[in-house]
Amino acid sequence: MEGDSVTLEPGVAILLINKILWKFGDQGALVALIDAGRISLFDGPDGRFKDRLKLDHTGSLTITSIRTTDTGAYEVNIKGGAGDQVRRFNLTVYSRLPVPAITRDSSQCSSSSSSSSSSNCSLLCSVLNVDHVTLSWYKGNSLLSSISVSDLRSSISLHLEVESQDKNTYSCVLNNPIRNHTKHLDISQFCQPCPEIYCCGFTEPVTRLVIAALVGVAAVAFVVYDIQGCKVGMRNHH
Repeated sequence: MEGDSVTLEPGVAILLINKILWKFGDQGALVALIDAGRISLFDGPDGRFKDRLKLDHTGSLTITSIRTTDTGAYEVNIKGGAGDQVRRFNLTVYSRLPVPAITRDSSQCSSSSSSSSSSNCSLLCSVLNVDHVTLSWYKGNSLLSSISVSDLRSSISLHLEVESQDKNTYSCVLNNPIRNHTKHLDISQFCQPCPEIYCCGFTEPVTRLVIAALVGVAAVAFVVYDIQGCKVGMRNHH
């Protein structure tokens, strides 16, 4: 997991006469070396390992504060003694997991959907900017639905429809291959009746506003007409 430390071990007994080389990536960039008992460390491609490598005399390489950019192939080459020995590692570093967020689908309170059964409750479980994860809804221990993303950082959400009076336990789970975060659903919190402001939809307030404007225009027109009529009457009188 991002931020942890990881130690890669050569897996063989190291002698003082051995020369040990640690390499990283497809290009085999040298990152650590033991030669004649002397330890040397290198920053690696783009300086990504600067001040984060440790190598002891057993040949074990430790990477501290690991990052997702540390993902890749590592190789240790042990020279001398009985002959050259090579051991390879594939390291995958996962981003830290956020806690999923549960919200009510606000479109359920629109005029177009308010005519549906008031006992239904539409929910969304969402996470932002994640990769190599799966987002799932569970009813008890039973999987209801899931969605996955791979190496591209994405924002994802998953829909759930429940009854407002449902007494079952539901949870939204975000996981990668090594960790998970769970958010439990409190139906009584999220499935309250829609606020009154949404009940009339968008059309009715607009209609009221238009009618009020027309009434105002008509009133102004009447006053102007009445004033003009008075002026004409006064001229005729003179």
